[in-house]
Amino acid sequence: MEVYEFAIRLGAATLAGLLIGLEREWKDKEAGLKTNMLVAIGAAVFVMISLQFYGEKHVDITRVLGQVVVGIGFIGAGTILKKEESNTVKGITTAATIWCSAAAGCVASMGMYWELGILTIVVVIINYIFGHIDKRINKNES
Repeated sequence: MEVYEFAIRLGAATLAGLLIGLEREWKDKEAGLKTNMLVAIGAAVFVMISLQFYGEKHVDITRVLGQVVVGIGFIGAGTILKKEESNTVKGITTAATIWCSAAAGCVASMGMYWELGILTIVVVIINYIFGHIDKRINKNES
């Protein structure tokens, strides 16, 4: 992979992480701008490294994708908290958003820019619009 191609793919991952993280930051969530950007960048770099081995004998480059998914699960799990006083769970959406940021990094690393744009827009819309809907539903239940 040429350096310019690496830079473009890394830039696309960074931009996707920025847009996803911006919504989280605006809502004052724990995993915001920096976290989502770094997750997208890290996932992209790991996948781009694995792409360097494409066509090599006895190498399965798709294993890195699986490891990214598993590894991000650990980071996401760290954002989920159980509130003892109300017996509720908090942070599941943040964990899912981190997972989506990793997916965005993986998509960017493959040079799938249209798909990356669609994914990023869908994640932001879901978090933004359905966040408002969720608040209204919870407000009505109180």
